[in-house]
Amino acid sequence: MRALLSVLLATTALPVLAETIPATSRITAVTVYPDGARLTREVTFTAPTAGAHDLLVTDLPAESQPGLMQLAPGDGLSLGAFSLRSDRLPPREDPLTSDQTAAKAEVDRLEAAEMQAVLAVDTVQARVDAAEAQVRFLSSFTGALPDEATPDGIKAMAAMIGTETLAARQSALAARADLWTAQQALKDAQEALAKAREAFDALPGADTDYTALSVTLSAAKAGEHKVTVTHYISGAGWRPFYDLNLMRDGGDALSLARSILVTQQTGEDWAGVALTLSSSRPSDQSAPSSLWPELRRIVPETAEEEGFGLARKSAADALMSEVVMEAAPITVAEAGLEGDTVVYTYPEVVTVASGAEDLRLALDQLDFVPVVAAWAVPRMDQTAFVMASFTNGSDEPLLPGEAMLFRDGVLVGTIWLDLIAPGTETDIAFGALDTLRIKREMPTRAEGETGVFGTSNQRTESAVITLENTGDESWPVRLIDQVPYTEQTDLEIEMTADPEPTETDVDGQRGILAWEFDLPAGGKKTITLEHVLNWPEGMVLQ
Repeated sequence: MRALLSVLLATTALPVLAETIPATSRITAVTVYPDGARLTREVTFTAPTAGAHDLLVTDLPAESQPGLMQLAPGDGLSLGAFSLRSDRLPPREDPLTSDQTAAKAEVDRLEAAEMQAVLAVDTVQARVDAAEAQVRFLSSFTGALPDEATPDGIKAMAAMIGTETLAARQSALAARADLWTAQQALKDAQEALAKAREAFDALPGADTDYTALSVTLSAAKAGEHKVTVTHYISGAGWRPFYDLNLMRDGGDALSLARSILVTQQTGEDWAGVALTLSSSRPSDQSAPSSLWPELRRIVPETAEEEGFGLARKSAADALMSEVVMEAAPITVAEAGLEGDTVVYTYPEVVTVASGAEDLRLALDQLDFVPVVAAWAVPRMDQTAFVMASFTNGSDEPLLPGEAMLFRDGVLVGTIWLDLIAPGTETDIAFGALDTLRIKREMPTRAEGETGVFGTSNQRTESAVITLENTGDESWPVRLIDQVPYTEQTDLEIEMTADPEPTETDVDGQRGILAWEFDLPAGGKKTITLEHVLNWPEGMVLQ
């Protein structure tokens, strides 16, 4: 029996236990949405043998979710199930990026150079100390002579002391000169080391709070293989930022420089990645809301209280039904479905540090030919404002974002720019025009019974509007004022204006009037406006 078992074991192929291969990933591309980001990672590893293995990627962000993750095998690989592990992870040292590794090597080299410079200073200092000790010894000779001393011996001893003292002092001076050079070299080494340490500290580091991706795979052959991991993560976003510059010298021109502000707090730095900006919002609601039938009831007036209670119960039931329906989970866009959105691809690789300030990246510049005019609202303002009207002639919308406004290169303010669709006309203000002064006076205002119509009251209001151009440039002007309007036939309103307004009910707003005219340099324009309100006696004007 044992012999038979031995033969079977020798001739039967047993399954090979899968080997766990630890690996790390490198972020190669990032698509940032207004809220969230899609990261593409490359995992390169070496399979020791062909066959089944377990791949353990140990540097994914802690917030990674398996449901928002896609894996793509390289040539010669087939992938099986995968999962994320947040506990029982293998120990690892704090990882360093390739840039950090190079910077740390430079720090180590300069630390060694600093040590050599310190030793050089100590060596020269020892020479100085030895020479000064010799000088002190020779200077301490008291002059006592031996009994058998002869004049020639005394003379030789004196010469020896003088010669040795001079040599010792010269050695001390030479050593001090070398000491200054060594100290300067030490100072340079310490400054270079400090800069290298600062450069190392400024480099983006790898994530230290991580989760591990465990993947079962089968390799066709031993050797190097690659797996591409795509996953979504929150804690990142971007927003547009614009610089609008209105130039009037040599003809009206409007330039719109587009840039983006990117920020992320994902816990890991994105170093040298290909960056794409998408206006898609995969984390937002992706389907329209639903409406539900609204049940209304009527009851006899005699059963008002009873009916009220029933209606209240019905309303409560409807409210509960609405709450239950609204509690249904909201459908979220699937990975990769961006739809018809605006996408920007940044032409160079970038580095976006986690938790750092917004990274501003320039995109491009759009040029428009605006229609420029001075807009004045005398009822509210005492000066006019420069307005530029332009049409978005590009084939893409200008997304909402903050904009800085410049007039002839001078900053005049900031605004929030709403979405401007292609072909849409937009008006943007570029600050006050102090050379156009506005005055609105009301010389006549009276109210009371007219005596002509005994059953009616009357109110008259007059205004004299003066606009003066104190500058040396002619301006097209659009002046806006208003008169009251009514929807009651018993309230009559009569309006007179000199000159007549160019437009009434501006933008569909009843009672809003507009005058358009050119005001030359040094010129003045006067507009008189009057309205009369009549209403029946016994009524009160509101």
